[in-house]
Order: sequence, then C-alpha cells, then structure tokens
Amino acid sequence: MNRARAGRMVAVAAVALLGISVVAACGSGGTTSGNQPSSGSSASGGSGGGAGASGGTIKIGFFSPQSGIEASDGKSALDAAQLAVKDINANGGLDGKQIELVNYDDGSDPKQAVSIATKLTTQDKVAAVVSGSYSDQTLAGASIFQRAGVPMLAAYAVNPGIPGTGDAIFQIATSGPVEGKAGAVALAKDLGAKKIAIVAIDNDFGNALVKGFKDEAATLGATVLSTSMNQFGEKDFGPVIDKAVAAGADGFYLVEYAAEGQQFLTAFRQRNLTQKIVGTEGIDSTQQFIEPNGKLADGMVFTTVLNRDSTDPKTQAFLKNFAAAYSHAPDMVGATTYDAFMVLQAASKSGTSASDLKTGITNLTNFQGVTGTIEKFTNRVSVHPVDLEVFKDGTVHHYGVVDDPNVINP
Repeated sequence: MNRARAGRMVAVAAVALLGISVVAACGSGGTTSGNQPSSGSSASGGSGGGAGASGGTIKIGFFSPQSGIEASDGKSALDAAQLAVKDINANGGLDGKQIELVNYDDGSDPKQAVSIATKLTTQDKVAAVVSGSYSDQTLAGASIFQRAGVPMLAAYAVNPGIPGTGDAIFQIATSGPVEGKAGAVALAKDLGAKKIAIVAIDNDFGNALVKGFKDEAATLGATVLSTSMNQFGEKDFGPVIDKAVAAGADGFYLVEYAAEGQQFLTAFRQRNLTQKIVGTEGIDSTQQFIEPNGKLADGMVFTTVLNRDSTDPKTQAFLKNFAAAYSHAPDMVGATTYDAFMVLQAASKSGTSASDLKTGITNLTNFQGVTGTIEKFTNRVSVHPVDLEVFKDGTVHHYGVVDDPNVINP
C-alpha cells in the first residue's frame, strides 16, 4: 500500500452512498448490493455453512476500495480476506464460531467509510473489523469503532494517527515513520548512498515515510540534498531528476505509488543513470506495478513486509493458495490483510466478544504470520522487521531485512 499506503481523498457524488456493496458469506459467494448486508449465511470455508465446533457464527466487518481508482488494491485486500476466512473456518473458526464476513466497498471515500463504520457497529453489530483500505478511510472510521468498543485492525494503512485514535484501534503493517527509517538504512547503510534526493507523493503516506527517512538518514550521516513532493498523476519527473543529479545526488528515495513510480523510473532509465534507488511498499502491487514494470525497475530495492522467497511454511502456503485461487501472485496488501484476520484468530483464545478480542490483540506476542513475526503491539502498532525486496530480471526477490530494534520500534 500501501499499499500500506496512505489515504487518498477522492471526490465521490453523494449518491455513491446508496451503492455500497456488501458480501456477507464470501465462502458461499453470497453477494448483495445496497445498504443492507445479506443475512443468515456464513463464510464457511470447508465446513459447510453454519455452526462451528461450539455452534454459532461471529460477524467480522471488512471494508476496502473495491470500486474507483484504487479498486485493484481493494480487490487484492478482499481476495485475501475471503481466503483468510475460508482458512480460519476450515480450521474451527474463531473459538469454534464460523466467521460471517460483512464486507463493504468504501469507494476510496472517507465519507463512505464513516457510513460503513456506523452500519458495522449499529446495524451489523460486528465483533471486530479489518480495514483493507487507505489511511483517509481507515482514520475516518476509527473513531466510530473506538466509541463502540469494537476493535479494528488496519491492514496496511500507515498514518500514525490511526492507532492513536484509542485502545481499540491497531495497525498490522509497518508504520510510516518506521518504514521510512528502514528505507534510510537500505539506501544509506546497505547501498552506501550519502547524498540523497527524495521524491515523494504529497499525502499521509509520503509525508510519514519522508519524516522517518530524514530522521534515520541524519543518524547514519547521510545528507538529504532535496525533497520533491508531487501530486497524484505527476508524469514529468525529468526536471526533478536532472536537478538532483546536478547537485551531486548518488541515491534516490522514491516514495510513490504504481503510476507515479513508473513515470519516475521511465525518466530515470531514459537518462542512463546509475544512482541507487530505494522504493517503498507503495509500488508493491502485483498487477499495477510488479508484473508490468518489473524489468523497468530492475535493481531497485524497496521496503515491504512480504518476503517472496521466504521458506516459512505459512508464507509459502499463502503464496501458493492465493495464486491458485486468484490466478496471480499476492502483494503486500493481500498479505497484511490475511495476517489481520489471523491475528483475530490468535486473539480469539481470549474469547470472541469485542472486549475479549481487543484484549487478545493487545496482549499478543511473537505472532507468526505470512508477513513474518509480529513481536508485539506497542501503543497498538505492530513491531516486526521490515523486509527488503529487490527487482531482479523482472521479478521480485528477497534482498535483506531491517531488524534493528532502534529502527523497527515505533
């Protein structure tokens, strides 16, 4: 995401509120449109539809941008959510209860996220919620979940204000400032760049990562020569690159999403430059960036949480099962969403009420997920190593890991 990504403000007509789609029964494919979720069915995985070991179902809410300009990420998150529910239900559910997934499309609109959060807490009466959306939408709904005492796990939204909402709001992916610090370690320490130009999207995601990067770069003795912030849709990165090169930059920190990242790299390659580049999870999108631009990005290292070369059985099973189910490889959006549901499964050992799940998440330690080990939650932000991946011959492979406690602790 973004990808762990940030919030993106999208102007949507007011009538869009009437078009929220709901999936309450992803295992059986039940889908309805409108403001009311379908009822009476559960996402049963392999257990047939209905009660788990101790009988009954448990409603878990979910929302992501399944329409609009961010639909690719929203669909990736929803696919992972459905796979997670299927896997959990096939293995006994949450404390014996089968998950009924109550899904909404937020259309990348914070106003819709507010409406969705209200419905999930007052109408659907869910026990917990996973946000598969960006920071703007996630933050918009967070205060409603907090007031209702319903725990929400932000799968990949990075705004540090999200967990700051209250004791029921958690962040699964790496926080923005931490990812930025890890990027500085990769570029200044591992790749040896000492004069760095930052090129970043001007939103919550970009600003959070840039701050973390600058703080850590200073600690490492690197100099940030320039910081160029751009809007969505920027296509002409040539002048920014030329100015940075003229100033003596030997490295670029690139905090962009797929479209802007492609434009930057195209301009960079046209100039036959050799400066080191470190990107972020903003370009960790299988269908939007990795598959169409893998060769263009050859040699670029980026920070993320999904190690494609991991030998961990859980990670390998997720990579295999996701690809088999959806005919393409997963990305970090899908991986963090899957882990968010698995965190709920681990937390359910404390019970399945909203209060029990909140306590279970708060006290969770050394959770082994498909994105690695979450050591603990500090102020409701997950603490885990940051993975470094590299583009090699058009595909993504493991490059290294940043696990220094001084870097990864929020």
